[in-house]
Order: sequence, then C-alpha cells, then structure tokens
Amino acid sequence: MRKKSAHPGRPWQLLEDQAVAHAWHDLVETARATVRDGLVVGTSGNVSVRVTPDRPAVAREDLVLITPTGVAYDRLGPEDTVAVTLDGRQVLGTLEPTSELPLHLAVYRTATARAVVHTHAPHATAVSTLVDTLPPVHYMAAALGGPVRTAPYALYGSQELAGHLVEALRDRTACLLRNHGTVTTGDTLTQALDRAAQLEWMCRVWLLARSVPGHTPSLLDAGQLDAAAERLRDYGQPGG
Repeated sequence: MRKKSAHPGRPWQLLEDQAVAHAWHDLVETARATVRDGLVVGTSGNVSVRVTPDRPAVAREDLVLITPTGVAYDRLGPEDTVAVTLDGRQVLGTLEPTSELPLHLAVYRTATARAVVHTHAPHATAVSTLVDTLPPVHYMAAALGGPVRTAPYALYGSQELAGHLVEALRDRTACLLRNHGTVTTGDTLTQALDRAAQLEWMCRVWLLARSVPGHTPSLLDAGQLDAAAERLRDYGQPGG
C-alpha cells in the first residue's frame, strides 16, 4: 500500500519549489528519451532523480522524484509529479510510484548517485541471460567502473532484487539484471541515460562479435581498462 504524506499541505507547496519543478521536467524528458532511443518499450523501465528542494521550509530532506507506474511517458505533465522520501514515504502526487521503487531507493541509500535509469534494452537484456559479467570488448567498460556484472534474477519490484542490485553495482555505475534489463546511475540524469546507451551499445557489439562462426572476440585485460579509465578522466572540454 502506498504511504501517504503526514503533511497534506506539503505536496502543493512542493509544486512551487523550483528545484523540484526543474528536476521533474528533466526526469520526464529523460524517460521519453529511453523510449525514443529504443531502450524501453511502452511503460517498461523507469527513471528517478534525487533532488534537494530550494526551500527548507518545504522539505528538510532530499526527495526522490520517480516515474509513476503504468503511465505512458508522453502523457506526463507537471501535475503528475511523484516524489518520495528516502524511506519510501510518498509526499507528492496522486499517481502510484513505479513498482521498482525499492530498486531506486536502494541505490540512493548505498551510493552517491543522484540519478537512476532502469531499462529493458533488448541487447543488454539478451546478454543478461548469457553471462555473469559482460566481457570487456571495448574500453568504454572503464567509464562504467569496469566489467559490468549481472545481478542474479529476482522478482521485479522485490527487496531481493534491490539487494542483488546493490552488490552488482559495487564500484560500478551500471549493471545487468538477469532476464530483466539494466540499471545505470549518474551524478545527473543526462549521465545516467548516456551510460544506459553505452551499455546497450557494448552489449550489441559483444553479441555481434560472438555470433561470427569460428571466431572468439578479443577482450581487454585489467591493465588496458585501467589505462582507459585514466585517459577518460580528462575526456571532454575543460570545465565541461
């Protein structure tokens, strides 16, 4: 059962908070991008972002904005904002949060991430049925903290799945979920979405390479990944 706010007036105050409003706008745009980019189909997958309200009088704790369950992303507007506290208490919105709320909260309770993107990307989901760790076929694995692990299967929306996820994400910013999909984290929604796309691309590359009869894909070793990670620290424009 959804937990109700102990402060009936608070949700309406939160709607006027600029940090919350801007974060919800970015979250909806990110969720729509997962559909546009082929990372999810329909209402599968979900997105969340951790936000600190502008006004302490409105909320004295960080909130987690999260997509609601079973609602097409192109139908979401400002009035559909859903927010919960880190203990799962809903303080904003009349729509039910995604059933994967335990998964998202587990990330925020155990990591410094500010955004989480969960997808059912097809190539990555296929790989999740084949291996315990995505073989390092490309140096971009270093950008995710190293070879991407596969969390054991558990029923979606369960605390068991959330526990498996936390272990698979240890020292990583991405993982596969067995027979399910992917989870990526980031300091921003843009970063988490980019990592989801990179993970899907690497899974596709590995599947293509291993499908060639008589050939085995070459893999990068730990030293090569470490060198790539060092180089990637300076990637991009200065101050960007």
